[in-house]
Amino acid sequence: MRRDLLRILGLWRSRRTWLVAGLAAGILSALAGLALLVLAGEVIAGAVAGGAPGILPVAGLGLAGLLWLRAVMLFRPVARYLERLITHEATFRALADMRVWFFRRLAARLPAGLGLRQAGDLLGRLVADVESLDGLYLRVLVPAAASLSVVVAMAAVVGAMDPTPAALLALPLAAALGLPLLLAPAAVRSGEAVARAQGSLRHAVVEPLTGLEDTLAANGEARAAARVAAEGAALAAAQRNLSRQAAWGGAAGSLLTQAALLASLAWALAAGPDGLGAGLMAVFLSIAAAEALGLMPRAGAALAAAAAGARRLFEAADAPEPVPDPPGPAMPPAGHALKMVGVHFAWAPDRPAVFEGLDLQVPEGARVALLGPSGTGKSTLAALLLKFAAPQAGRITLGGVDIASLPAAELRRRVAWLTQDARLFDDTIAANLRLAAPDAPDADLWRALDRAQIGELVRSLPEGLETMCGEAGLRFSGGQARRLALARTLLSPAAVLILDEPAAGLDADTERAFLQTLDEATAGRSVILILHHLTGVERPTRILRLAGGRAIPAAG
Repeated sequence: MRRDLLRILGLWRSRRTWLVAGLAAGILSALAGLALLVLAGEVIAGAVAGGAPGILPVAGLGLAGLLWLRAVMLFRPVARYLERLITHEATFRALADMRVWFFRRLAARLPAGLGLRQAGDLLGRLVADVESLDGLYLRVLVPAAASLSVVVAMAAVVGAMDPTPAALLALPLAAALGLPLLLAPAAVRSGEAVARAQGSLRHAVVEPLTGLEDTLAANGEARAAARVAAEGAALAAAQRNLSRQAAWGGAAGSLLTQAALLASLAWALAAGPDGLGAGLMAVFLSIAAAEALGLMPRAGAALAAAAAGARRLFEAADAPEPVPDPPGPAMPPAGHALKMVGVHFAWAPDRPAVFEGLDLQVPEGARVALLGPSGTGKSTLAALLLKFAAPQAGRITLGGVDIASLPAAELRRRVAWLTQDARLFDDTIAANLRLAAPDAPDADLWRALDRAQIGELVRSLPEGLETMCGEAGLRFSGGQARRLALARTLLSPAAVLILDEPAAGLDADTERAFLQTLDEATAGRSVILILHHLTGVERPTRILRLAGGRAIPAAG
C-alpha cells in the first residue's frame, strides 16, 4: 500500500506547487479555528478569574482581546474558502494528469485494441479508480496535516501554561490522529474487494449493452439482468463491510476526542484557582480539536479506497508492452520499401502459428493486393507492419531499416492503416480527420475529403466540418462513413497505406465505387490492399494469396 501511494505522489510532482499550497491553506484554516477558540477561552477564563491579566501575551482582556477576536472571526471564513479553492484546484489538476498518464500507458500496452480485456473493468479503472485518488489528498493528507498542526499547537499553548493538561489533551488526540493508519490494513483489503466488485459490475453491465441487439435476439436480457443483480449484491456486501469498518473507526475517533474533552474538563474543575486558566483553555482547545479531527475517521476509508484504486491502476499500467520501443533507436529510413523475410508469428504459444516463413516485398509505389478468406492472417500482417505485435522469428524492414529498431511513433508516421472497422468518433468531422494530422489546416481537410469523394456532401451540411458524426459515425451511411475514414487516412503523410477490407459491409455497387475512389486517391503511395476478393477496379501491380502462413502469387 505505502509503495503504491508514494508512487502516486511521485506522479503528482508536476503539481507540487498547488498541492503544497493546498496543504498550507488547510493548516492555516485549522489554525485560524484554533486561534478563534484560544481567544474566546482567554476572554472567558479572564472573566471567570475576575479580571485577571490575560493568560496569553497576545490577547489581554478588554478592547485588545475583542479586537483580536473580531479579526480572527473575519479571517477564518476567508481561510476556509481559500482552503476549498486551492485544494480542489490541486486535486483536479493532479487527477487530470493521472488520467492522461494512465491512458498513455494503456495505449502502449493495448495497441491492437482491448482484445480479451474487460472493457467495463478498464473503464472503471480509468474513471472510478482515478477518482478514488482524490481522497488521498482531500480526505487524508490535507485533514492529517491540519489535524497534526492543531494537536502540536494545542500542546504548545497549554504546555506553556501547565504541562499536565497538555499531556491529558495531546495523548488521546495523537491516538485519534494515528487511528486511520492503525486501521488502514484491514480497510485496504475491504477497499480492494469493493474495487474488484465495482469492476465486475461494470463489466456485467457494459458487455450485454455493447452487443444489445444480440442479447435481445437471443432472449438473453433475463440472464444479463440476473448477472447484473448478482454483481450488484456482491458490491453492496463489500461496501457494507467497508462502511462498517469506517463506522468503527469513526466511533473510536469520537471516543478519543471526547476523552480529551472530559480530561480537560476534569482538570479544570479539580485544578482550583491556580490552574483554572489552563484548564479552561484546555477545554476550549479540545473543542477545537474535535472539529479538526472530526475528518480523520473518514480518512481511513479514503486511504483504503485510494490504495485499492492505485493498486488496480498500476496493475493495468505496469503490464508488459507487447512491442516496447528500442532503447537506442536507429536513424529513420530514407525510403519506404517494405520487406518481410522468414517471418514466423503466433499470437500466443498455445495458439497455432499464423505465419510460417512468410516472405513479402512491397517496393516503393507498388500496389499489392493480399487475398484470402478470414483467418489466414491478413489483418495480423497489418498488425506486424505497424508494430502492434512482433514476430517470433524473421525480419521486417522499411527502407532497409529493421522496424524493430524504430520507435513505434516514427514507424506509424510512415505507415498508415485503414482498419476493417475504422471508427468515427462522436465528435466533429474536423476532429475525426485531425486524428491523422492534428495541426492540419482546413484546406488540407477539404483536400482529403475531395480525394475521398465525400467533400461535396460535407459542404452541403449546414455545419460543414463542424458537423457531429455521432457515436460510431451513426450520422452517416456505411459508405459515407468509410469515405470519411478514408479521408482521415489520406490526410496522413504516410508513404505506405495498408487498407484492410476497406469496403467491408458495403453493397456491391457502393463497394465498386469506393474501391475505384481508392485507386485514384492513393496514387503516388505504396498500397497494401487486403481483400477477400477482387472486383476488377483495384488495378494492383501484384496479387498475392495468403495460405498456409505464406504469401503465394495469384492470378486474381
